[in-house]
Amino acid sequence: MSTIITVIILLLSGITITLALLNWKIHVQLNNKKNVEKKIDGLNAIREFMETIGETINVEDKVKKINDIIMEKYDIKYSTIVEFNGTGYVVRASNVDEKHWENLSSLHDEEIFKDSITTQTTKYITVDKEREKLPYQKSEMGRSKSAMFFPLYIDNIYIGYWIIESGEPHAFDDIDTTVLDIIKESIVSVLKAVNYQKIVESLPRDDYYSALKTGEYLFNDGRKKIDKFSKSTICMFRITNIEEINDKYNRETGNQAIIDMCDYIRENLSEEYVFVRYMGPKFVIAFSGVEIDAVVKFIIDLKKSTEKIKIKKVEKEKEEDKKDKKDKKDKKIEEEYVKIKLNFALRTYYKGTALEKLLKFLEEYIDNAPENESAINQI
Repeated sequence: MSTIITVIILLLSGITITLALLNWKIHVQLNNKKNVEKKIDGLNAIREFMETIGETINVEDKVKKINDIIMEKYDIKYSTIVEFNGTGYVVRASNVDEKHWENLSSLHDEEIFKDSITTQTTKYITVDKEREKLPYQKSEMGRSKSAMFFPLYIDNIYIGYWIIESGEPHAFDDIDTTVLDIIKESIVSVLKAVNYQKIVESLPRDDYYSALKTGEYLFNDGRKKIDKFSKSTICMFRITNIEEINDKYNRETGNQAIIDMCDYIRENLSEEYVFVRYMGPKFVIAFSGVEIDAVVKFIIDLKKSTEKIKIKKVEKEKEEDKKDKKDKKDKKIEEEYVKIKLNFALRTYYKGTALEKLLKFLEEYIDNAPENESAINQI
């Protein structure tokens, strides 16, 4: 009898051990699966970060969108991005009630975070009891019980900070800091990109002679128009004989040639297309949503008609001429005219690709073309 009981006990012990091992294996597999899922979510979030950087939306909206992705993908309750703009601290994105923004934009003055900024290290703070509050909190007792503070740097230059918060004590004890570091670097990349975009947005202006936008317009508002379509045609052209006009007649006549040409082309161009003075005697027309084959016929006709324009020579009046002006009133003076020659280069642009590289390619082609070339080239 005792032998049977011993066997049963051993059998039950073996089953218990087997079940325990099986449970442990399942637990490990579930954890591995969760880790894989988290990594996939992390990669998806980074992909969305990069896509957001490339979008043709307002710079402020880019930072806010990045913040929304952080909260959604990583299940973070509160996330705030604060930037130092050279004169002060500004909340660029936050889902915290705006009444707390003044406090959130002055965390650099808090003793608990000063060392973090100096050493470029992350600071994690939390409370042990529900009734306690975090050191930097003023009147927001119940909002957050845990926080992680990340100073942000671009090329070792301090540009602000990112702070995440939770309403639970010790909420970030087991959080994957590797993922958070990747997010932090993504935020830095976005801020770097949007700061560049801000510079670009501030550059476009109206050219004095042509009354067109300058070339920088293409990289902001102009690109927004172009990127409404998956494919467009970019046309760059140059007045090939502008130097000859300036030398043979005068610079004023050259300026008049630009004015008359731009007025004529603008009148014959749909408002849907983007027309800018790219640089000097080079101009760009972006035919938004139009295939290159459909553009060629239009350009052939435009080139022929534009080169037929008679541009009146601008006479520079000298002091001695003014004295004889009355005597010349009755004399019929034969007016002198000039004509321009244009050289065109066309190329297809695909939405989301590097517009600046395409324009550089067209510019190099135009600049290196023979001086007397006056043609329409698909490149």
